[in-house]
Amino acid sequence: MNIKPIRTEADYQLALKRLNEVFNAPLNTPRSDEADILAVLVDDYENKHYPIDPPDPIDAIKIRMEEMQLKQKDLVQEIGGKSRVSEILNRKRKLTVEMIRKLTTRLSISANILVRDYELGS
Repeated sequence: MNIKPIRTEADYQLALKRLNEVFNAPLNTPRSDEADILAVLVDDYENKHYPIDPPDPIDAIKIRMEEMQLKQKDLVQEIGGKSRVSEILNRKRKLTVEMIRKLTTRLSISANILVRDYELGS
């Protein structure tokens, strides 16, 4: 096992190639230990060089609605009437603190995501 830090894109590609080779190694073997270490190094490199921003609040709500197979009408209690839900999801109106509290509970979305600023549509 010859593991070194991933500093360049070339190092990253080599690490990915090697990780692919040892990924399915039997547990508690030197190869599975190597896979575990490579996975940590690759994850660290990707987090630094290919960060993924969290979705804006409206996209987060839409994603969770899709995951939970919810329709707009299912959020009436959390947001208000059907037209208010439509205004929020179509970026015509901003979320209020009360809506955020209710949506955090109903959709299990972090309040940190829902309080982020976002642009209203035109």
